[in-house]
Amino acid sequence: MDNKPHLTDTIHPHPLTLSNEKDSDVLGNVVDAEESYTVEEERAVLRKIDLAVLPMICAVFFLQYLDKQCLSYASVFGLIADLEMTSLQYSWCSSIFYVGQLVAEFPFIYLMSRFHLTKFVGVTIVIWGIICMCLAVPKNFAGFAAVRFLLGFAEGAVSPAFVTITAVWYRKDEHAVRTALWITMNGLAQITGCLLMYGIGKNTSLAMAPWRVLFLVCGAITAAAGLLFYLYMPNGPNDAWFLNARQKHVLSLRMVQDREGGDKTDFSWSQVREALLDVKSWFVFGFGVLVTMQSAVLTFASLVIKGLGYDKFQTLLYTAPSGAVQILLLWIGVLVCSFLPKNRTLVAMALVIPPLVGNICLMRLTADAGWGMIAASWLASCITAPWSILLSLTASNVKGNTKRSVVNTMFFIGYCAGCIGGPQLWTHAPRYFSGVVTATVTWCLLFSTILGYRMVCSRDNASREAVVDVVAGNSSSHEKILLDTTGAAKNDLTDKQDREFRYSR
Repeated sequence: MDNKPHLTDTIHPHPLTLSNEKDSDVLGNVVDAEESYTVEEERAVLRKIDLAVLPMICAVFFLQYLDKQCLSYASVFGLIADLEMTSLQYSWCSSIFYVGQLVAEFPFIYLMSRFHLTKFVGVTIVIWGIICMCLAVPKNFAGFAAVRFLLGFAEGAVSPAFVTITAVWYRKDEHAVRTALWITMNGLAQITGCLLMYGIGKNTSLAMAPWRVLFLVCGAITAAAGLLFYLYMPNGPNDAWFLNARQKHVLSLRMVQDREGGDKTDFSWSQVREALLDVKSWFVFGFGVLVTMQSAVLTFASLVIKGLGYDKFQTLLYTAPSGAVQILLLWIGVLVCSFLPKNRTLVAMALVIPPLVGNICLMRLTADAGWGMIAASWLASCITAPWSILLSLTASNVKGNTKRSVVNTMFFIGYCAGCIGGPQLWTHAPRYFSGVVTATVTWCLLFSTILGYRMVCSRDNASREAVVDVVAGNSSSHEKILLDTTGAAKNDLTDKQDREFRYSR
């Protein structure tokens, strides 16, 4: 009896056109169009990916955000005074980190296309952990700023790489939840960082300043995590140590259903050109700039609260709930996306409103508003909710190994540009009026940009749907996908080349 699952047992209703030709380099069998898998098999594979791959991604993102937030907590515990910084110099300590990230994007865009992402990222994590520990050493602004630059450079590969890794392991309709999970680490890191700094600060027997100890602890944990990531994060589906042979094949089939070719190590200049000429790529760049111009509030919120007259320990305790508010708003967005899966852009636009209200309140409330100002700072810090959805859209809407790397890098170049420019406007303590006004304006611009992106994606989908009837039944018009022994689609098609691809909006 044939034990192969029947089509009626599967979850994918759309036929997949596969090449029946054998490649001389292919050692395995060519998969035919009737090959499929059961719902139970897919659930088992997805569960294993969630238990093996996702925790490593989340752990690294948690540590990355913790490193970034440490500057804010260190400022409350004497960093500015110990290094005799001016307000402008402190702003540059925030900006120069992203200058390092920006410089890193240019070599990393090539390296991420040439090497397996997991090994490459694992090495960079170890390096950034070591550099983070070095932040405990400087005695002046110049030395501290130099190390911050190197730290930013070392972290430059992580976020773009993880967008690609998400697209390699998960289907489009799974991106929103998984991206939200690792973006949630921002809020969790903010809570943890406050409590960690609070505990270190309460220790009166330390041989060095508490803020120096904070950097040593965070750096050591990061370096250890990088080593584990290097050793245990698989290069791709074919190297998944937690899947058996059948499950690897099921994973390959489910990704082909999404017309996903997997992680490759080819660099295509034609895909670079396509990415740069695609208007949607520049919308993604705009997302990066506009969603982070107001991110400086994450660094300066603790100083705003301290400026209201609270001591350093109270400041940390009143800053910590900001992370919880971020997580709550983020998952409200995820929940709404589950009900409106084809309208992620509308959800992102709605999530712009709470931080916009928070910034307006910071601008209009007086210093004696007390808890009103604190609550406003919590709302103003909620940049991760719309950011998570925009990242998931980027993962869903770009195909082609090199093109995806280019577009992801464009997003993070914009991200770095916003993070460099934003802090330069937060120089007039304790209210930082010019910074708050800039954040208010950029939230409004982001709302308009997301609306424009939705319209472009809708237009492109409509033009593709218009030719469906013309090519229906003409098998030669379909893109041919040939599976190799790794289970990935051999053709590295871009989203523009694959006419059966549809853009998420």
